[in-house]
Amino acid sequence: MNETHVVTCFLRDRGEVLLLRRSEEVGSYSGKWGGVAGHAEGDPDVLAREEIEEETGLLSACTFVRSGDPFEVDDDSLDKRWVVHPYLFDCSSRDATVDWETTETAWVPPTELLRRETVPDLWTSYDRVTPTVQSVAEDADHGSAYISVRALEVLRDRAGLCAVRGGDWDELTGLAANLLDARPSMAALANRVHRIMSDATDDDRTPAAVERAAIDGIERASRVDEEATSNAREEIADEAVLTLSCSGTVLDALRAADRAFVAESRPAREGVGVAESLAEETDVTLHTDAAIAHVLATEDVDRLVVGADSVLPNGDVVNKTGTRGAAMAARNEDVPVSVVTATDKVRTGNDPVLEEGDSDAVYDGDANLSVLNPTFDVTPAKFVSGYVTERGVLERADIGAVADELRELAEWDD
Repeated sequence: MNETHVVTCFLRDRGEVLLLRRSEEVGSYSGKWGGVAGHAEGDPDVLAREEIEEETGLLSACTFVRSGDPFEVDDDSLDKRWVVHPYLFDCSSRDATVDWETTETAWVPPTELLRRETVPDLWTSYDRVTPTVQSVAEDADHGSAYISVRALEVLRDRAGLCAVRGGDWDELTGLAANLLDARPSMAALANRVHRIMSDATDDDRTPAAVERAAIDGIERASRVDEEATSNAREEIADEAVLTLSCSGTVLDALRAADRAFVAESRPAREGVGVAESLAEETDVTLHTDAAIAHVLATEDVDRLVVGADSVLPNGDVVNKTGTRGAAMAARNEDVPVSVVTATDKVRTGNDPVLEEGDSDAVYDGDANLSVLNPTFDVTPAKFVSGYVTERGVLERADIGAVADELRELAEWDD
């Protein structure tokens, strides 16, 4: 049996993946659906990217997420043993330009792989790179909006698998509980999981109901995050703003600013990436965290703009450590503070859950000392001028009403 190494790449946008239908001119599996695929005779990492560009023209819009462990697929009819190398990329465009190998394209929820005629073991390829409870728990590179959508994908994928191949409601309620425990600090994750399970409870408490609710929930989450960003862009258009950390909604909104001061956001220094992302379209100044108060006092800053990991019912904001100090300094200089957040980030309880970062990121020496590396701090509501959400700019009193709405969603498991 001849052994051939191949890559299979999944491009993901708004929770959906790109499928390509193979033409009659390809050498195998004509008419079947697959991901971006090709022979990998050499370095699979390099060849995966080459195939994306050749088959879709979307490489410049793609960001690598992860690769999966290779696996073997035997096809006796072809006397072939395929060694499949799976990859997942986030993609910011759906405008694929296909070549002769493809007759049709479709952006679909990945659970559609279970229902279409696909190349052999396409679901196995996807399962090697799909989000998991563990990847949700361990993701230290993204904000809660991004991570919450990945959690919904975990729930959707398992629900689809249960609906097609067998499984029950209890399995999915257990998975939902594990997701809630994975990142207890992230209100968006909890509220969005609760919304799915609440909707499925109101339906018929089946895997198919969870799958449908999850697909709708992912689309809704993407939409409300985009609407919050759009409202923030209107608020800060042509202003000079200061920010810290890396919030996806804030980053997109900052593109409308006239000038941006960006704190580097130690210890991970994610603010550097924010500054680099803005550099081609906005006048950007990168500075140390310790200089925040100095910048607010000496530069012409119109507004402090921050994201939120969560917002408490009383309006207090949990965000990257340094937000509280920045908000206090802003108030001292009469600079308004805008918190950009979808309402899904409002917590239903009054107690913040604060994560602790790795102590080695601050100090890895041998001295006998203690290290504090809090990931988040709490900014009192009195320092916040307004909460820019998908519903518009909310005041402190509005946040409590949102919390009441969200508490009802959590009653599905009572």
